[in-house]
Amino acid sequence: MARPTVHDRAVVIRSYDFGEADRVIVLLTRNHGLVRGVAKGVRRAKSRFGSRLQPFVDLDVMLYPGRSLFTITQADTVGYFGAAIIDDYERYAAACAVLETAERLAQAGNDEDPFFYHAIVAALEKLQTGDPNQIVDAFILQALTHSGWAPSLFDCAQCGKPGPHHAFHPAVGGAVCHLCRPPGAAEVDPETLHHLWLIAHGHASSPTPSQAAEAHRLTRAHLQWHVERKVTALYVMDQ
Repeated sequence: MARPTVHDRAVVIRSYDFGEADRVIVLLTRNHGLVRGVAKGVRRAKSRFGSRLQPFVDLDVMLYPGRSLFTITQADTVGYFGAAIIDDYERYAAACAVLETAERLAQAGNDEDPFFYHAIVAALEKLQTGDPNQIVDAFILQALTHSGWAPSLFDCAQCGKPGPHHAFHPAVGGAVCHLCRPPGAAEVDPETLHHLWLIAHGHASSPTPSQAAEAHRLTRAHLQWHVERKVTALYVMDQ
């Protein structure tokens, strides 16, 4: 019995060449999670929709299920965010970090969970004009919270003692008091943790440059501790 064609919204996470003229496109869809689909013939000059299957595009796609990969039979542009991103190094690196983070965290998620699709589109919209580091940090914190790995940013992650606290360690869950502080914990400005709490909950924040830099380091460390893999785009951002 033939399986039904899938109609969904999606963003491209990454792609790689397949065969002589095809390309495998990794999509983060609204209703089917991460999907790997073959776009046939898109490397040819006369491809029908190859130019649309790029990062930073909100797509309406038709997918035909195969044995191990979907086949992408249609792709229409709903929203294009690349104009303000591609030619700006900081925004481009930040947008890539959003996509790579989503792929790492969505792998273990619910296939029918639309959170990551909507969060990516929202982040790409904000990257048109907003501060790249702060947008990425907010995206990571909200994605970690959705995945059950939110860092504690006020109460001690070990004993629950109310903050503010001056130490942070990803292995124990975030902020820690002086009694629970493990070896190797980072000394942090409590206002940095307050800034992270604000952006994690969708509020505006105006950190100092040193607080913003410290917040980015803590967010990156907490993410990579839990995904146990290097998120390459986050290091590109810091170059």
